[in-house]
Amino acid sequence: MVRDDTGTGDRADPGGEGFDAFVRAATPSLYRSAVLLCGDPHLAQDLVQEALTKVYLAWGRGAGAGRIENPVAYARTTLVRTFISSRRRRSAAERPVDTAGHDGGAGDDADVVGLAERVDLRAILAALAPADRAVLVLRFFLDCSVADTAAALSLTETAVRTRTRRALDRTRHLLGPDTRLEA
Repeated sequence: MVRDDTGTGDRADPGGEGFDAFVRAATPSLYRSAVLLCGDPHLAQDLVQEALTKVYLAWGRGAGAGRIENPVAYARTTLVRTFISSRRRRSAAERPVDTAGHDGGAGDDADVVGLAERVDLRAILAALAPADRAVLVLRFFLDCSVADTAAALSLTETAVRTRTRRALDRTRHLLGPDTRLEA
């Protein structure tokens, strides 16, 4: 039970402890994905918060863990769709300038890739269209199948394969001919 701020009594907590446990378990992965999607740790925090708010609302409508077949996949899909939707907004074109020379912080996403690689990766991902960036993050950083990626982005599997190929071609072009990719 959650105490009602009006002082009139208690009301049922739609999220409950199950949602709290879900948030604690899923947030680190969602944050790493968000950093790769938007390239900025601060924007990534906002993106995760917005996505988890949407999941909470669905959870509170009786769609909790027992009703959502895969809560982590649902949250990941919500995160990606929220990111793509936010890029369509006019205000998404605003970019803060870091006058202090701060690298954006190596916080929780340091385990994704090393500092030098993360800077290059973020710059390359930032140069891609939001949908292309989402496809690459889902397919190669989150190891989602083509079918799962298609479901998350509301695309056909053929469209995911085509978008992946084009995004990888664009990435190779951005890296330049002298860059060697190693597995």
